[in-house]
Amino acid sequence: MDQQSQLLEAATDFAHYPGSHSDDSATQFLNRFPLPLIINALRTQFDVPGLETTLVLCLERLFKTKFGASLIPQYMSFVQVGLQADSQAVRSLACKTVTCLVENLDNSYTVAAHLIKEFNIYPLLLDCLINGDEEVAAGAINAIQKLASFPEGMGIIFPSSKGGDTDLGVIASQCSSLGRVRVLALVVKLFSVSMSAASAIHSLNLLSLLEAEIRSTDDTLATLSVFELLYELAEVEHGSEFLSKTSLFQLLSSIISDDSKDSFLRSRAMMISGRLLSKEITYSFIDEPCAKTVISSIDERLQSLDPSNRDEFETALESLGQIGSSVRGATLLLSGTLPAARHVIYAAFDRQGPEKHGRQLAALHALGNISGETRSENFIKLDAEAEENLLRLLYETASRSSKLTPSGLFLSVLQQESEIRIAGYRMISGLVSSPRCLMEICSRQEIINIVTDPSTETTKIGMEARYNCCKQIHKSLTQSSGVSADPTFAGIKTKLEEAVGMGPYLHKKRVEAQPIVMTADRFYNEI
Repeated sequence: MDQQSQLLEAATDFAHYPGSHSDDSATQFLNRFPLPLIINALRTQFDVPGLETTLVLCLERLFKTKFGASLIPQYMSFVQVGLQADSQAVRSLACKTVTCLVENLDNSYTVAAHLIKEFNIYPLLLDCLINGDEEVAAGAINAIQKLASFPEGMGIIFPSSKGGDTDLGVIASQCSSLGRVRVLALVVKLFSVSMSAASAIHSLNLLSLLEAEIRSTDDTLATLSVFELLYELAEVEHGSEFLSKTSLFQLLSSIISDDSKDSFLRSRAMMISGRLLSKEITYSFIDEPCAKTVISSIDERLQSLDPSNRDEFETALESLGQIGSSVRGATLLLSGTLPAARHVIYAAFDRQGPEKHGRQLAALHALGNISGETRSENFIKLDAEAEENLLRLLYETASRSSKLTPSGLFLSVLQQESEIRIAGYRMISGLVSSPRCLMEICSRQEIINIVTDPSTETTKIGMEARYNCCKQIHKSLTQSSGVSADPTFAGIKTKLEEAVGMGPYLHKKRVEAQPIVMTADRFYNEI
């Protein structure tokens, strides 16, 4: 067998070995087939079927070992050439090799940064990002993101002088639509790395690239791609501070209110708004009128929506629920003479027609958020005006129904199928923080029977939701001096205590062993 065939066979075994390779196995392989031999074969033997794919995978696994990664500094010229190769597989390998270099130099970031500068690696990574296939672009983003994780790397990505062939703003303005979306994706990834990276991106006004892309294109697919990036940005822990300094909220509001926009675009704008305004810290950085503008645009959209547009209606309810996750957001939703939360409360108890199921489910979960089920104990309670409006809406809704009272509405929810009941448990868990809602709930024995009965639910999520609801009622009842002191509720309090002590899951009653007496066969034979 010639050396090329031996290499292909050994590389195949190494590439497809199950589990991780040790440094010993990497050393043994390279003792048989030195790295220059493998690289030379990769450069010159593309006519051998399967050789390139096998060698690329083999080198990927080699460089992921500590020993293999330690060799990368000696072969940076290979990485440099690989990033410019015609083969997408080789370019992808080169991008991943840069990542391995940064990850495995024992925190010697100065060495890594020096090598990347010396061999002009960063501009080549940017070229891979813009002109490579999807796998190459993903590898380039990952490598650059790793580079941004240490100060020396940040200096390469964000040099003190603007302009040049690595200026992301300039690159975005010069490349194709696909290239711009990829540059924007890189900006989002870099933004999430650290507060310092986010600060650099903000100071360079790179966040405005996302807004500009949305404003400048009528391509729905391109806009959706940017929206997905904004959705990712909204989840970044330190994102609120920097996003609040842009005109993003105004842009989202205008899209939500624009009848000419695609329904799916409006829905995504609502979901991004919900994510941003669901964080308590956001309100430390934005003016209240800004948040009210977003809420108002969702409110108006709900008023104007055709009932047949179920998806957008449910998305709008979910967005209000997200906003209501923060106590400040919930307060804004419940402020004014026509609070935006009215849409949630009306839909939560509207059962007219089977098509309303999804709408009711979304509304019940949203009401759970608004009432405080997801908030920490310090942020559960609403202010007096918000709580009064919440109660007013509940009583108004009940008076227009056959249930007449809020407790009747709550019971009707718990008497529906499991999915609705689970949402109902969440709603009640939040509402019991209000003494009047607690009184309504405790005054209805059927509600207490359902939440204290471990056989009510058969699924794990259902059992846990029921049990959490039971605990919250008991906790609120114990802490509420007015309700707890009422002797009428003494039996209910005891029942709740017993249910809490039983735990969330169904416990079978203990069955005592019963003796079984059987007549021996010999007695039958004697008869």
